[in-house]
Amino acid sequence: MGKGKKMAFTPELLDSLLVDYEKPADMLGPGGLFDQLKKALAERALAAELQLHLTDEAGRPAPPRNHRNGSTPKTVQTETSALRLAIPRDRAGTFEPQLVKKHQRRLPGFDQKVISLYARGLTVREMQGHLEELYGVDVSPALISTVTDAVLDEVAAWQQRPLASLYPVVFFDALRVKIRDEGTVKSKAVYVALGVTPDGHKDVLGLWIEQTEGAKFWLRVMTELQARGVQDVLFAVVDGLKGFPEAITSVFPHATIQTCIVHLLRHSLNFVTWKDRKIVAGALKSIYQAVNAATAERELEAFAATPWGQKYPPIAAAWRRQWTQVIPFFAHPVEIRRVLYTTNAIESLHMQLRKALKTRGHFPNDEAATKLIYLVLRNIVTRWRAAPRDWKMAMTQFAILYPDRFTLDG
Repeated sequence: MGKGKKMAFTPELLDSLLVDYEKPADMLGPGGLFDQLKKALAERALAAELQLHLTDEAGRPAPPRNHRNGSTPKTVQTETSALRLAIPRDRAGTFEPQLVKKHQRRLPGFDQKVISLYARGLTVREMQGHLEELYGVDVSPALISTVTDAVLDEVAAWQQRPLASLYPVVFFDALRVKIRDEGTVKSKAVYVALGVTPDGHKDVLGLWIEQTEGAKFWLRVMTELQARGVQDVLFAVVDGLKGFPEAITSVFPHATIQTCIVHLLRHSLNFVTWKDRKIVAGALKSIYQAVNAATAERELEAFAATPWGQKYPPIAAAWRRQWTQVIPFFAHPVEIRRVLYTTNAIESLHMQLRKALKTRGHFPNDEAATKLIYLVLRNIVTRWRAAPRDWKMAMTQFAILYPDRFTLDG
């Protein structure tokens, strides 16, 4: 065909192609019609590349006139199967194919297929079985590692990207992940920062695997956020970790430190049997939805005196221990409070991450854990759309209460 021309797939041509194919697997499965077409088209394109190469060389005084020299078999992985191609050669060895380059073993699309499976939390063994069963592709653990390692450069760029100057609310959530370190498997904390922009959109600011404990680690995280452009945080919603509030206020001195109600509820319900959870969770609402701090404290003591409070005394004790950081949001209008205690944003993120991580026994190193968590986060973020329904009301309150700090161009 001449350059720029397109083949017309007439009904007669399609019928002639399909005459010997009776089942969908004959067409779509490994070795089926589609694979045969891809193989034929790839080999024809490679032959055309070689012909163009030989034509360009013709007439040159040195090296001597080149010519075809058979072909070399090569197996390349595609999105649907492994293709066995005949790669043409030239006698002078100067031909460099572009469609399937030297040392290239995977065609475009295959790597994304592997990364997509990895991001869904499949283990290496599960990925091998999946690719073998559906596509007839035998993939080694080393290949999977090579493909997914390419994500680390993307992670590094993402972790260093500039951030907005203002985040009205930043949630900090922790996951416990088993990672091999110095020959032993340790339970490490992986922290994810979820920021809410002034216009109400969610943004995952970064993820960090804790290497040192306490205030030093969090001071490093806060300093990193500041270096990436964050100048102010109105509310930092945390889970009561030791040294965390001090680290935040040392970098963002005007931030209000608020205990994450989601974390506190989750911790409270850890003491509760499954059949009692719904009732106890409903009873705790009267505390964090109270009109003010004084009423909330009375509701806490009332809960402690109920049969549920008597049956599960560690719940009231946990709330009392963190009370000074539970009550700051009671000084604000209900619109802001609702943004701070709603479970949707951080709880949804937390659940989706745990779903992907639960099939893993442990990770061989920090990088492997980072790859998977980042890919899961990337998938989650693509599904985020509009700002929360109540955000417009919260914006108005932020603008009234923080006229010098809250700006939409932050």
